[in-house]
Amino acid sequence: MSEKLTVMAVGPHPDDLEVLCGGTLALYSKLGHKVFMYYATDGTKGGLSKPEEVIKVERAEEARKSADIINAVSFGGDFKDGEVVADLESRLIVIDAIRRCRPDVMIAPHPNDYHTDHVNVSKLVFEAIYHAAIPHTVTKHPVLKVLPILYYMDTATGIGFVPEQYVDITEVIEVKKDMMRAHASQLEFVKKHHGVDFIDLIEVSGRFRGYQCGARYAEGFVLSQGWNRVPTKRLLP
Repeated sequence: MSEKLTVMAVGPHPDDLEVLCGGTLALYSKLGHKVFMYYATDGTKGGLSKPEEVIKVERAEEARKSADIINAVSFGGDFKDGEVVADLESRLIVIDAIRRCRPDVMIAPHPNDYHTDHVNVSKLVFEAIYHAAIPHTVTKHPVLKVLPILYYMDTATGIGFVPEQYVDITEVIEVKKDMMRAHASQLEFVKKHHGVDFIDLIEVSGRFRGYQCGARYAEGFVLSQGWNRVPTKRLLP
């Protein structure tokens, strides 16, 4: 892949991209592509005792630190955590975020993931991509000239997800873990609240997908297929 791409990955919460496609984003950046990491919600439900405003600031800073590791641009927090709905107002917000980045490639949650924010963000991205190229859909940023190609990333723990394409992330697996470690508050919160070690999850999931494709570590993706949305060449790294 010689041409340089602009990649926009959309995570429902500030740490989802690191868990589900962080290795692929690290590879894109390592290869010289421009990477945007957009987190849709403010992540304020990700805490046990802190005020939501404190959590909001903390999570935005953690997302920035994570993105900095791979020289990506982090932004977002346009929706309240746990309250994403797929309505017209929300679609316009996502359209404008896409127009800001002007991506060639997008990565979004799978439509059948476990959380309503994930499901609705997936739907919003699918809808917004088309309308981002419609001139009479007016937002702050200018209309797109070309529709970006959309890939769906893995679901949490891979449930209900059958990859169609794989990315070998062996060379960046430690980078992916470091990106997740930047979300220190969530490592603690998820461990206490769900009994899940995110670093262990990354290790196990990466090895599992790796076994499927003959790599040490891998991430899986599904192409969102539709008219004018199917590339003639591989755009994953």
